[in-house]
Amino acid sequence: MKHFEVPTGYRSSLITAIKQKRKADDKLKKDFSPTLLDLGNVQFYLARHFGFCYGVENAIDIAYKTIQENKGKNIFLLSEMIHNPQVNADLIQKGVRFLHDTNGNAIIPLEELNANDIVMIPAFGTTLELEAIITAKGIQIQKYNTTCPFVEKVWNRSEQIAKKGYSIIIHGKPKHEETRATFSHAAANTPTLIVNDMEDTKMLGAFILGEISIDTFNKHFTNRCSKGFNPTQDLDKIGVVNQTTQLATDTQAISDYLKEVMLKKYGAENISDHFADTRDTLCYATNDNQSAVIGLLATEADFAIVMGGKNSSNSSHLVELCEQKLPTYFIDDAIKLISAHQIIKTDWKSKESINVENYIPKKEVVKILMTSGASCPDSVVESVIRKIAFFFDKEAALESLIAKWEAS
Repeated sequence: MKHFEVPTGYRSSLITAIKQKRKADDKLKKDFSPTLLDLGNVQFYLARHFGFCYGVENAIDIAYKTIQENKGKNIFLLSEMIHNPQVNADLIQKGVRFLHDTNGNAIIPLEELNANDIVMIPAFGTTLELEAIITAKGIQIQKYNTTCPFVEKVWNRSEQIAKKGYSIIIHGKPKHEETRATFSHAAANTPTLIVNDMEDTKMLGAFILGEISIDTFNKHFTNRCSKGFNPTQDLDKIGVVNQTTQLATDTQAISDYLKEVMLKKYGAENISDHFADTRDTLCYATNDNQSAVIGLLATEADFAIVMGGKNSSNSSHLVELCEQKLPTYFIDDAIKLISAHQIIKTDWKSKESINVENYIPKKEVVKILMTSGASCPDSVVESVIRKIAFFFDKEAALESLIAKWEAS
């Protein structure tokens, strides 16, 4: 796999040593058991897979090279490059300015851009419409494209099945940058519709089977269909693709449900003419991180900490998985660990900050499950471990443990 230049400030010698050792011992990635960091009265269990994925490292590599190679020029990002506060703050500190917020609202008017400016496409990709506007100004936007290769894979697969006459059903959050980009690319080739969850999917299935009216369908899917979408014609042949950071199990469940709907309507002998196989659009990193959390949750523990930006979809889904089993604290930085008695977590649904008291139980041995999202630097994970070790007066023990891992 390609090697990327990622600033050392985002790295952790401890986490790097752990990941390298686990990779060497498990080349086929069959072992999803966690890694134990045992400090005596506090034990950390780290998920088998977590942190920066290929797409994020690719984006960071391109962004920092772009800054280095274009000193003195105006450098813009269409929106946050990734959903991580440390990375985005660092880019801003280096002079990069964002043209839009994460919801697509303008921060800097596009009219202010000129042909000498540098504009980068974020890791989520962008819409064809916005790309055309930037290109029309004489700006070489494709030269600074940090779109994740696995997002582009979804676009390419959508185009392939569109050529065979299939409409596209996107499983994604309608307002998310990646979903908006995927919708734009798919809709350029074929009728396209977005479903947010299984509730939407069942509504879609009910229409396909003639159980609800077209008026009910149109009301439910307002602003989530491509221009000119005709549900009475455009749902005869469908394929499901996803926003790559969704829960893989949810995307698979949605795909399986719609396949059953098409089987019921058209019969098994005709299914390939009405339902496309798109299992190859699921992101490897999303799969690995979610599978690792499932493996992590097999360990009995007192609580879990998930690290990642509050707008990070993949991080939120890791929180969602953990919360099904034990108390879970979603944080983006070690500063949210106010003390051994107080933590400020993010609600993964509302994105609101919540103050929690007495989150660490009074026990002889406290066990903590830990993971992080695909856009969270390993340095954040280490800083959280160090702070909790400080709360337990285990700083010396941690340093000794780090030395052993680095030497292994």
